[in-house]
Amino acid sequence: MANKNFKKKPKFNKKGPNAIWLLFFFLIAGMLYLFWYNSINRHVENIKYSNLLKLIEKNQVESVIIHDQLVYGKLKNGTKFESYVLPTEKLWEKLKDHNVIMDVYPKEKPSWAMYLFISFLPLLLILLWFFYLRQAQGGGGTSKIFSIGKSKARFFSPNTININFKDVAGVDEAKEDLKDIIEFLKNPVKFARLGAKIPKGVLLSGAPGNGKTLLAKAVAGESNCPFFSISGSDFVEVFVGVGASRVRDLFVQAKKHAPCIVFIDEIDAVGRQRGIGLGGGNDEREQTLNQLLSEMDGFSTEHGSVIVLAATNRPDVLDKALLRPGRFDRTIEVPYPDLASREKILKVHAKGVKLDENLNLQKIARGTPGFSGADLENLINEAALIASKANKNFVLMEDFEKARDKLLLGAERKTLILSEKDKKRTAYHESGHTLLNVLLPETDPFHKVTIIPRGRALGVSWSLPENDRHSESKTEMLSRIMVCLGGLIAEKLIFNIQTSGAANDIDTATKIARLMVTRYGMSDLGPIVFDHSKEHPYLGRDIQKSGTNSDKTTQKVDEEIEKIIKTCHQNAEKLIIDNKNMLDILASNLLEKETLLANEVYELLGLEPRTIHDWNQ
Repeated sequence: MANKNFKKKPKFNKKGPNAIWLLFFFLIAGMLYLFWYNSINRHVENIKYSNLLKLIEKNQVESVIIHDQLVYGKLKNGTKFESYVLPTEKLWEKLKDHNVIMDVYPKEKPSWAMYLFISFLPLLLILLWFFYLRQAQGGGGTSKIFSIGKSKARFFSPNTININFKDVAGVDEAKEDLKDIIEFLKNPVKFARLGAKIPKGVLLSGAPGNGKTLLAKAVAGESNCPFFSISGSDFVEVFVGVGASRVRDLFVQAKKHAPCIVFIDEIDAVGRQRGIGLGGGNDEREQTLNQLLSEMDGFSTEHGSVIVLAATNRPDVLDKALLRPGRFDRTIEVPYPDLASREKILKVHAKGVKLDENLNLQKIARGTPGFSGADLENLINEAALIASKANKNFVLMEDFEKARDKLLLGAERKTLILSEKDKKRTAYHESGHTLLNVLLPETDPFHKVTIIPRGRALGVSWSLPENDRHSESKTEMLSRIMVCLGGLIAEKLIFNIQTSGAANDIDTATKIARLMVTRYGMSDLGPIVFDHSKEHPYLGRDIQKSGTNSDKTTQKVDEEIEKIIKTCHQNAEKLIIDNKNMLDILASNLLEKETLLANEVYELLGLEPRTIHDWNQ
């Protein structure tokens, strides 16, 4: 999705942290001046103990003042001095014999004021630092500790929001549903005329990066009304009751600015189902949720109302009381963009990028199934970075190709040097995948194959769907399993060995077969669902129990999965053996060129491409 920032109001903080630093500066400057003035006006000479004894014997000392081991004195020529001594009987006799005026003071003890100052110094420093933090955060006259229960929501007035639906590409269905909210905020009489009530709350649900937050901003911009934005985690605090207090304060502020929109991002941080999982049944999070439920059920939906928008990518963990009619009346799905939407999103993000005039964004959109709006934005940025490093004047299709490979597979491992044996084995492995991909009729159109290491992969054979896929047939799934097993079969056929490089292929094939048996009913066991797992809101997917099947049923499921894998292995092995000459041609050309595109592969094998909708055409 296209993304723009709100215009921020300029802040003029007259009593900010600069005043504190100015105060510290004057205090330090005053102390330095006092030290300097004292050092200039003292004129005290430091005399060693041995020299002091000689001066006493020569009758040059007029008087001394003794403080423990420190002696202050005055010579007969008027010079003041100080010296550290070890008071002994011999020293007293020497001073007395030479008629030196003596005065003795006990060791000075700190006054009660000094004790008090030292005791309260740490507290004073803490208060000064606390005052500084309060000023730095824009605090007023009230201490920050008393405003900890205040809402942390950011407020945007209508004239500061410059985002509307034109800035949000794709998600046309979601925008259509949100137009009801905008129309109500602009013209509530139109709905009240027939007794219709606008939804009190709208939940935006979808995977990360698909534009939920941007949609909320666009609603505020379109309706031209005040907008409060806060994250679900901003409610939760270590102090008990703070979250509920912040919820109350948020809705108090919202009602003062009604009609307005309150947007709560990542609401699952406070809206998780109560009474399960960790933390007991009366923790801070649940108190915050209870207050949110109370506030949403309490305000009216008449003219001057507060509309709550919330966003989450985990709607399955939200409390049922939060999703009931009267709170979040409407749930709007924000899905991954389809082909047409991806093209629109690419056009929005490409506005500030110098693209080659012959570049076709539709081809890029066709080659990026499953990309979110954020992924597409990142793709364009990576392509621009690659073109910039090569000192190109424009971003070309090959730059997008490299950028997509980098995002999906990782950067090229140029420092990884394979032996000729490993390189040949990798070439045959990837050729096995490629050969089955182009020979089987029910597979995704082949894109390219390479033996250049990327990320953790030593090579990759790549196919891309021609269009967005919404369902998959049994034949297509069996073909995918056969393509996954192609690398393993080729290694066994040529080298008579099996390596660990096929581990990921075997895992993918097994998962597809398991889904066919347990979820889609595509086996001899019939159209029955054997996967009863249900995602737990707190436990991870791998921690939960997979289902409630009996041991006998589980054994039958495993046998069907084994049967599917073995059948696909036999069919794929026969197809590769029958076309071994094509396998050798692909492998030898891969060893020579390292990368083969779809049109090159079809030309080498003498086959007609199945589709004209290919990335490279």
